[in-house]
Amino acid sequence: MNAKKNIDWDNLGFNAHNTRSMFIANWDPIGGWNIKGLVPYGDISLSPASTVLNYGQGIFEGTKAYLSSKDRVVLFRLEENAKRFNSSSSRLCIPEIPNEIFINAVKNTVKDNLDYMPKKNKGSIYIRPLAFGVSPTLGVKPADHYTFLVFVTPVGSYFKSGLDHLNVLVTNEYHRAATKSIGSAKAIGNYSGTLLPFSEISSAGYDEIIFLNSSNEGIIDEARSANIFIVKDETLKTPPLKGSILPGITRDSVLKIAEEVFHLDVREQDITIEELMDADEIFFTGTAVVVAPVGSVCYNNKTVKLKKSYAGSITKSIRETLIDIQNEKIKDPFGWVMPLE
Repeated sequence: MNAKKNIDWDNLGFNAHNTRSMFIANWDPIGGWNIKGLVPYGDISLSPASTVLNYGQGIFEGTKAYLSSKDRVVLFRLEENAKRFNSSSSRLCIPEIPNEIFINAVKNTVKDNLDYMPKKNKGSIYIRPLAFGVSPTLGVKPADHYTFLVFVTPVGSYFKSGLDHLNVLVTNEYHRAATKSIGSAKAIGNYSGTLLPFSEISSAGYDEIIFLNSSNEGIIDEARSANIFIVKDETLKTPPLKGSILPGITRDSVLKIAEEVFHLDVREQDITIEELMDADEIFFTGTAVVVAPVGSVCYNNKTVKLKKSYAGSITKSIRETLIDIQNEKIKDPFGWVMPLE
């Protein structure tokens, strides 16, 4: 309980805090997945020759648990996280984990750490499942042994500026992922490559970075940890899932809300630089960022301020609808919310 005393519950931000416990399962080629279960939260031991440390053979997921308006804890589209986890596993030669084990591991870890749930409107419990190669392997090949781990932490807003309009830079100096590489998987290596670009743009006063497509720099790709949408004349567009684009669960939720709730013209199409700079609205989506509005975008030293105010925007309507579904303030027409039993 001492760890809780060190948490500033009114200013959580998006940081990792020590909690009570985490879930672990181990895989070997003879017995498959062996469930160890909940263990005290803490450091883990790895061989210096493990494939995750040497060759980046690791994946992760991100989802949240919410204290809803019905005074119960709920999860959001957890089955989709389980499916994507196994899709990422397959791409990185990691043994797939049965959906039932994945879902139960998440639920049990959240249940055991429920007293770390922030109060209503203060945040949520962020859930981070991981899988990675642990056996020592000097040659470049898949590991023989793996660990599946789930830990949780209380979180607040992802961006320091909260819901303020984000100032964004489009970079033509770096790419996030190659088109036919592992951009569509939640592989740990996809994110390390964004650290330097983000550090540079942060120093220049920007909140987020947009990468161009590595095969065609005339169209956009993603942000460092979020999908991108634009709105122009009541049409909502986002880049299609083509190799380098992560199939975001929030992305998919936004597409369905936009089409089925607001009856917008929804298109999964390439977005050119010209379209981005001429958009009425731009926003990011992701488990961490939820739906985050952009206020200005800079490309090649030209800065454009977005034309539509957030107060009357489609971005606001979609964001509030998504959050209201997650928090059970309105009816869930899609069957996305899963109560923590």
